[in-house]
Amino acid sequence: MATKKAASKKRSQRGRGKVEKVMHEYKHGQLKSGGRGKVKSRKQAVAIALNEARESGARIPKKRSAKKTASKKTASNRRGSRRS
Repeated sequence: MATKKAASKKRSQRGRGKVEKVMHEYKHGQLKSGGRGKVKSRKQAVAIALNEARESGARIPKKRSAKKTASKKTASNRRGSRRS
């Protein structure tokens, strides 16, 4: 029988290593945002890690655009703000 390959997008090893390094710094309280204090949010740490990996040339998918979610929020706000 023939074996099937997993149909997944290829991620670069460089990106994976960069993300691991940054998340390790976050766990040990050594990750800083710019020149400011320590990063306390896990989401912010992930964002920093992905940004650094992209800058180093790793193949990482782009950020999702906020257009769809923003348009849904404004539409629901318009309906909810009408008063009789």
